[in-house]
Amino acid sequence: MSKIAVVYWSGTGNTEAMAAAVTEGAKEAGAEVTLFAAAAFDASLMDSFDAVAFGCPSMGSEELEESEFAPMFAACEEKLKGKKIALFGSYGWGDGEWMRNWEETCLADGAVLAGNSVICNEAPDDTAIAACQALGAACV
Repeated sequence: MSKIAVVYWSGTGNTEAMAAAVTEGAKEAGAEVTLFAAAAFDASLMDSFDAVAFGCPSMGSEELEESEFAPMFAACEEKLKGKKIALFGSYGWGDGEWMRNWEETCLADGAVLAGNSVICNEAPDDTAIAACQALGAACV
């Protein structure tokens, strides 16, 4: 059985709802899933999981949330080589540049993207929830 970590930061609840859908998709695909708020996860936990799904909304000028999520993720980067990773998050403005930059960072670190990253504008609709569930399943 695959062990999956779903790690997220959410300010409004939108990315939290996406994290719940990723978790559901991975569980339905047969994985053992642990859901973490960003503040409760660190690089020492990376080796305990077969895959990690990271979720963070776009903040500021299309950046990862900088007080909790970005430092945690930066610390995890040294553990990304060869690791199956999934990315998701919501945004309120812009065109998804933060996600494209995040994907490039992960690939440069040697991560293996589990599937297409999922972004949604504001609250996730049924289509975004289904995409998050499929992303969770792709982590298995």
